[in-house]
Amino acid sequence: MLVSKQTKKKKKKTLSHIFGGGLLTEDFVIRQFKLLVLIVFLIIIFISNRYYCMKKLTEIENLTTILQDVKYESLIISTELTSSCRRSHIEEMLINKGIELRPSKASVYEIHRYGD
Repeated sequence: MLVSKQTKKKKKKTLSHIFGGGLLTEDFVIRQFKLLVLIVFLIIIFISNRYYCMKKLTEIENLTTILQDVKYESLIISTELTSSCRRSHIEEMLINKGIELRPSKASVYEIHRYGD
């Protein structure tokens, strides 16, 4: 019986045996089937998790670039608004358009409520 098992093991090591599916019928594979299924399942989970993480990192990079562009655009708009609201710029625009408004020479009065 011992000799027949050794000759069986030596006989089954050909490529046609491995690719033909004979490897799946060996005792070791049959005994460790649950472990092999678990390992394959964990490998699939690992690969899918890695793909998901890489996809999210790419999305984060794209959103960071978009956020940076929007911040720069906001800064440009804020600078333009600040420069266009300056008193000298407004006076120059009024003169260029021919509007006869002049700044008041009188000081500003504050009106307070009674009791404040």
